[in-house]
Amino acid sequence: MGIIEDSELIINERGAVHYLNALPNEIANTILIVEDAENVNEISKHFDRIEFKNNNREFNTHTGFVGKKRISVISTGIGPCKMDIVINELDALFNIDFSTGTIKENITSFNIIRLGTSTSLQNNVEVNSMVASTHGIGIDNLLNFYTQKNNEEEIQMLQAFINHSRINRDISAPYLYSASMSLLKEFVTSFHQGITITCPGFYGPQGRFLRAHLEQPKLMENIAQFRFGNHHIIDFEMETASLYGLCRILGHHCLSLNTIISNSVTHKYSKDIKANFEKLILKTLENITYSNI
Repeated sequence: MGIIEDSELIINERGAVHYLNALPNEIANTILIVEDAENVNEISKHFDRIEFKNNNREFNTHTGFVGKKRISVISTGIGPCKMDIVINELDALFNIDFSTGTIKENITSFNIIRLGTSTSLQNNVEVNSMVASTHGIGIDNLLNFYTQKNNEEEIQMLQAFINHSRINRDISAPYLYSASMSLLKEFVTSFHQGITITCPGFYGPQGRFLRAHLEQPKLMENIAQFRFGNHHIIDFEMETASLYGLCRILGHHCLSLNTIISNSVTHKYSKDIKANFEKLILKTLENITYSNI
């Protein structure tokens, strides 16, 4: 591949990537991402030392240390389109030489863990419990703009999901990617594990009906019944599948963790989202600092 044109990778006046406004030495190779910019502060307050802070639009970034472990935490905003921005710009920071506009000869892989909130599709996955996503199924179409890199199990599981869900092709051409096993194995205790559905919106795409009528009103109810061997769908949100797909394509290790804030079966809603998100933060930091992540 030749030189990457200025219009393809936009570098700002301080030599940083356009949206994150970060330089390569300002980001650790262990990265936590959250939707809400305020949640960056909720994570970094547990750091022993913060060496870098920056904010640009919805992208808030802190880099620091928990013990000897260097960690960056970045807010992404909501939705697959934000994953497209954040993962591509992070990869550029590690793997593109800004001075020449060329891809580096030796590619660096980083670890990235998403901490978010989601809605349970299963009666036994209760509000305020925690989920580690084994797979992400995207009905948002983002990864269909990229050349896909699926393994055989993913191809078979995706076809089984399409056959089961009978999702209208005018709505979506679903895609599927799995989590990085090197990260997933560190999040077994205290976590439900299952497949997460990634939606392109909060209302209609997640089956919520207010005034606008839905094209497939029973879609989520049908999706909840999907099984593939020992795998089943456990929850839905708006980022996991796009994160998994982009990281697979670019060669990074990723995992999505959620605290369940509502249950679509029991119709219960968390009365203390902040306290339960704090529990997820503490468990994640503990697992990171006492493992090989």
